[in-house]
Amino acid sequence: MQTEARVGAVMDGRGSAAGGAVVVDGGPSRKLITQHRHQSQIGTVPQLLAGGVAGAISKTCTAPLARLTILFQLQGMHANAASLKKASIWQEASRIVHEEGFRAFWKGNLVTIAHRLPYSSISFYAFERYKNVLQLILGVESQGENITADLCIRLVGGGLAGITAASVTYPLDLVRTRLAAQTNVIYYRGIWHALQTISREEGIAGLYKGMGATLLGVGPNLAISFSVYDTVRSYWQSHRPDDSTVLVSLACGSLSGVASSTVTFPLDLVRRRIQLEGAGGRAHVYKTGLFGTFSHIIRTEGLRGLYRGILPEYYKVVPSIGIVFMTYEKMKQLLSDID
Repeated sequence: MQTEARVGAVMDGRGSAAGGAVVVDGGPSRKLITQHRHQSQIGTVPQLLAGGVAGAISKTCTAPLARLTILFQLQGMHANAASLKKASIWQEASRIVHEEGFRAFWKGNLVTIAHRLPYSSISFYAFERYKNVLQLILGVESQGENITADLCIRLVGGGLAGITAASVTYPLDLVRTRLAAQTNVIYYRGIWHALQTISREEGIAGLYKGMGATLLGVGPNLAISFSVYDTVRSYWQSHRPDDSTVLVSLACGSLSGVASSTVTFPLDLVRRRIQLEGAGGRAHVYKTGLFGTFSHIIRTEGLRGLYRGILPEYYKVVPSIGIVFMTYEKMKQLLSDID
């Protein structure tokens, strides 16, 4: 869920990936710095648009794996965990094709795009604002003066930006989960029907089910991503300084995605299940809040129950971040030329 925010924050904070060049001391450095500052001043709107488009394209390309992840996460919610078969990605994918058709892999993708565009835009914008405020508070005039302060600014700023974006766009995320979780029985006919039905049957508060788990997972997700990305990237560049910046960013970004997903996946699973509480008039399963839901899953399904669907999640993370990086770079290049 936080990939695009993470990508935009890292690339903007590091400078090298966004600017396409590494500034070194010497005569040409002033020219490159001037160009980078000029791009930052005129590129705010194109950057937001590029991030939103990159997120939408990435989500569309990895939608089949995203839906498989959701379906696996929900296994055991309305069934006896002991009777569940061992999760098989290919069996579930075959079932979707035979019972629902190939297009069902993209079920709920329209609301995903509707959610991702504003989510990415708010993330980028909020990160810039939070970063400026934190720089003033810590007395950091420019990036690179203090590595510890820079890392702290990126971690806190990225976490606050993710929380802000998630809070504003959360109802769309909940609707996306419910649409993707539908199999043969169609209860919600679309975005607006789902929003209206949930509001009518569960109240306005129903649109924010699972928000606590979401906000709780946003901070650690971005913190781990930034830490892993910066550490591995610095180590890589110190040992292989001539490697392609794009290649290094893709590899380190993918690794950071896998690391953050591994740690925060249980929170994501709990969030999905709480979002499905009461969907389609079904009985409530978890009635004791966030921590009670954790306890219920561990008691009935074991610790492995918290990681149902982690395999398709891994398969999704690497291409998703790769597509985001490539699309983001290309969109920025095209929009800069137009500008």
